[in-house]
Amino acid sequence: MSDKQPVYILPENVQRTLGKDAQRNNILAARVVAEVVKTTLGPKGMDKMLVDSAGNIIVTNDGVTILEEMEIDHPAAKMVVEIAKTQEEEVGDGTTSVAMIAGKLLENAEKLLDKKIHPTIIVKGYRLASEKVKEILNEIGIEVKDKGILKKIAMTAMTGKGAEGNRDKLADLIVGAVDQVSSGKEINIEDVKIEKVRGDEIGNSELVQGIVLDKEVANEAMPKRIENAKILLVDFALELKNPEAEAKISVSTPEQLQSFIESEERYLKEMTSKVIFSGANVIFCQKGIDDVAQYYLAKAGIMACRRVAKSDMEKIARATGGRIISNINEMIESGFGKARMVEEKRKGSDGMIYVSGCDNPKAVTILIRGSTSHVIDEIERAVKDGLGDVIAAVRSGKVVAGGGAVEMEVSKRLKQYSRTLGGREQLAVEEFASALEFIPETLAENAGLDPIDVLTELKKRHEDDKRNDGLNLFNNKIEDCFEAGIIEPLKVKTQAISSASEVAVMILRIDDVLISSGSKGPKGGMNPYAGMD
Repeated sequence: MSDKQPVYILPENVQRTLGKDAQRNNILAARVVAEVVKTTLGPKGMDKMLVDSAGNIIVTNDGVTILEEMEIDHPAAKMVVEIAKTQEEEVGDGTTSVAMIAGKLLENAEKLLDKKIHPTIIVKGYRLASEKVKEILNEIGIEVKDKGILKKIAMTAMTGKGAEGNRDKLADLIVGAVDQVSSGKEINIEDVKIEKVRGDEIGNSELVQGIVLDKEVANEAMPKRIENAKILLVDFALELKNPEAEAKISVSTPEQLQSFIESEERYLKEMTSKVIFSGANVIFCQKGIDDVAQYYLAKAGIMACRRVAKSDMEKIARATGGRIISNINEMIESGFGKARMVEEKRKGSDGMIYVSGCDNPKAVTILIRGSTSHVIDEIERAVKDGLGDVIAAVRSGKVVAGGGAVEMEVSKRLKQYSRTLGGREQLAVEEFASALEFIPETLAENAGLDPIDVLTELKKRHEDDKRNDGLNLFNNKIEDCFEAGIIEPLKVKTQAISSASEVAVMILRIDDVLISSGSKGPKGGMNPYAGMD
C-alpha cells in the first residue's frame, strides 16, 4: 500500500473547524448575542418585538426572554443563552448584563490572541480575576438594614420596563409579599403567586393575603361567596373510580340498569355525605367532582372547585394553614384551612376564586392588572425581576450601588490587582477589568449620552474614592447612586460576573469544533449569525 494514501478517520458529513478559526467563530457568535441584547440595558433601554411563525407577538426588553425566543442555533451562542437562563433561575435579574459581560470578555480575549498570547494564559488570568472580583464585591457590599432599601431594589429592577410608571406601587406589593412569606433569610419564590387580570389599570394591581385561582366554582348552583371559610383540601376524586383493569358490565334488563345507576348514586351520596358532615364549607379538589356529587354539595351550601393544580393546592395549604387530605376518612376540622373570605369574582365571562383574609399566610398572590395581554406579560416579567432581586438581597443580606458604579469600582480595583501579578496573566486580568466597563458605557450609550465622557468622569471619581458614584439616568448626572436609591443585590453581580467568566473560559478552551451535518447543527455551517434573523 502506498505511504501517500490518505487515511480517513471522520465521516464525510462532519464539518470541522480547527484552531484559530474555531476560536474566532465562537468568539464572534458570543459577541453577536451580546450585541443583540445590549440596546435593552438600563432605564433608557429599547424593547424588542419578537414574532414567531404562528404570528404570536412578544414585546420585551427582558434579556432571557429575548434570547430564549430567538431560537439561536450556533453552539457557542447557545452557551451564552444557557448562562442567561441560569441567571434568571438563580436571581431572577441581570440576564442582559451576564450575556454582555460574557461577550465583552471574549472580545477582549481576542485582542490578546492577536498578540500571540496563548488561550491557556488568558484562561488563567480570567480565573484569577474572577476570584478577585468575588473578594472585592464582598468587601464593597453594603448591609441591608431596612425595608426602604428593599423597596429601592425592587424599583431599580423594574426601571426601564413596562412597569416603570407604576413601579412605586408594584415595589410596595413585592416588598409586602416577600415580608409576609419570609422566615428570616429563608424565602421560597414559589410562595409568591403571580396572577394576571386583563382589562384594568396597572395601578389597580394588588397584594392578596391569600391565593387567587384562575378557576370557577364547579357548579352554578353553589354559593359564590363564603365567609369564615373552613377549607377542605383533597387530592382524591369525588367521583366513581375507573377500574384499574378493563372491565365489562353485562346488563340484560331495564331493572338491572336501574339498579346499577342507583348503586352509583348511593356511593356518590355516601361520599358527599361524609364531606358535608365534616363541617367544611369550601372544598378544593385536585381531581374531578362528579355531577351528582356537585348537586349534593350545592344543596348543602358548599362551594367546591375541581381540578386545582397540585402547586396551587400546596399554596392554598400554606396560605390557610390547612392540610391536603388523601383519605376520605381522615377529614377532621383541625386539618381544615381557614380564611375570612372565599369568593368567586367575575369579569365578563371569566371568573376567579379569591381565598383572602388568611391569618399570617405563608403564601400570597400578587394580582397584576393591565389593559392588554402584551402589557400584562411585560409587567409580569418586571415584577418577577423585582421579586428575584428583593429575595436575593434578603438572602445574601448585602447590596451594592447600581448605575454602573459597582462595575467601575471593581474594574478599578482589578487593575490595581493586575499590577501585583507577574507574567502575561496580568494582561488578561486588565482585559477582564476593561470588560466590566462595558456596562456603564452601554448605559450611557442607550441614554443618548457620550460614553467616552461618562467613562472618563466615572474613572476620575472612582480614583478619588467615590465608590458609589454611577450614572443616574433619571437626571443624566453622575452621582452617588446609593443615595439616589439606585440599588442592586450583591448576588446579582456575583452570579453574573462568575457565570460570564466561566462561559468565556469554556469557549476560549475550544480549539476544534466538529459538527455532523446529519444532526441539527448551526444553519449555514458555522455562521454565527445563523438563526438570528
